[in-house]
Amino acid sequence: MRPNTLAEAVERIQAGSAHDVVLAEFIDAFDLAKTDHDRYAAIEREPKLTGDGRIDALVGAIAEYLAKQRRLGRVPHWVCDSARRLDHPWFTTADPSDAMREFLTFSSPAEFASRNIFTEERPLRRARGRFHLSNRTS
Repeated sequence: MRPNTLAEAVERIQAGSAHDVVLAEFIDAFDLAKTDHDRYAAIEREPKLTGDGRIDALVGAIAEYLAKQRRLGRVPHWVCDSARRLDHPWFTTADPSDAMREFLTFSSPAEFASRNIFTEERPLRRARGRFHLSNRTS
């Protein structure tokens, strides 16, 4: 059963589920929502902080990105919390070269780059059943 809200997805991550799988399932559920009201409701409630700065920042980026990409008319207030930003850059590829770091710096959507997360141009696109940021820990 897919998590219907981002807060529920984070609860599953905290319970031990793999973040890449759970977040991909949430994005699927979000995309299947019938109305923009339902989509906003899926990101409106603030997820608990996990204590993993990357996950906490990523969750904020996902909520803001989805709200803006789907033109929901508003972004949840909680995404602005400083706990949703990283102190150090996170490049979402394993062992990025200088050229890859530069590419990711310029290709990352603002919702991710503003949190010090540097990724590809379309970070939530699905590839082989998982969303694209999935296995990256560098």
